[in-house]
Amino acid sequence: MEIMDILLPVGIVAGIGLLAGLLLAFLSKVMAVPVDEKAAAIEEILPGANCGSCGFSGCAGYAAALGAGKTTDTGLCNPGGTEVSRQIAEIMGLAAAEITPMAAVVHCMGNGENAKKKMVYDGVQSCKMAAQLFGGDKECIYGCVGLGDCAAVCPYDAIRICNGVAVVQYEKCRACKACIAACPKKLISLMPKDRAVAAVMCRNHDKGAITRKECKVGCIGCMKCVKACEAGAITMDNNVAVIDAAKCTGCGKCRDGCPTGAIHLLHESIHEANG
Repeated sequence: MEIMDILLPVGIVAGIGLLAGLLLAFLSKVMAVPVDEKAAAIEEILPGANCGSCGFSGCAGYAAALGAGKTTDTGLCNPGGTEVSRQIAEIMGLAAAEITPMAAVVHCMGNGENAKKKMVYDGVQSCKMAAQLFGGDKECIYGCVGLGDCAAVCPYDAIRICNGVAVVQYEKCRACKACIAACPKKLISLMPKDRAVAAVMCRNHDKGAITRKECKVGCIGCMKCVKACEAGAITMDNNVAVIDAAKCTGCGKCRDGCPTGAIHLLHESIHEANG
C-alpha cells in the first residue's frame, strides 16, 4: 500500500507532463510564425553591427524589410559596402547598388597644444555630460570635448582619443554612423575615403578674432579657401568654411592657402597615386 501511495502521484505527474509536452508540440506547429527564408539569408550576410545606419532597427530589421518588400534598396548597409549589396541583390533578384566607401571625420583639431582651456573639468567622463557645463572645458564651445563618447559606441574600434581630441582611424571605419549620433557637438561627418578630399577641421562659428584666441588652428572665416577653390566646392556657414565633398577635386589649393592650417587633404596618398 505504501508503494502505491508513492507510485500513483508520480504517475499522475508524469502523465500530466506527457500531455503538456504533446500539447505544446501541437501548438508550436499550429501557431508557428512562417520563416522568411530570404530575410534569414540576408541577415546572415549582413555584418551584424546593428548600427541602424540603414534606417531600420538593426540588421534583422533591414533584412525583414527587404524580405517583405518594404524596401528594394540593396545599398543601405554602409558597413557591408558594395559586396554585401551585391549578395543581397542576388538573393532578392534586384539590381545591386554601388556604395561609395566612406569614413567618419572629426572636424576638430583642438588638442592640448592648439586649444586653450577655461577650466578643469572633474565630473562624469562623458562628452554629453561635460558639454552641458559651459560647453566643456575648452574656451571654444564648438570643439571636441574629448571624453570618448564616440569611441565608446564604435563597434569597429576605429576611434582613439589623442591629446583631448577624437581621431578616426580611417582604415578601420565602416561608416556605421554610431559616432555621429553620439557626438553632442555634431562634429563628425562621413566623407569619401576612396579619393583625396579636403575637409575643414573646425566648426567654430565665432568671428575670426575670437577664434584665434581660442584655438591656433581654427577657421577664422577669411574666405581665402573659397576664392582658391576652382571647383566651387567651398561655401561659408556662419563664419566657418564648409566643403562639399561631392564637388571637391582634391587639388589641395584650399589647404595650401589656409592661413591657420584648418583644412586637411584627407587620403592624400590616393591623390598622389592617381595624380
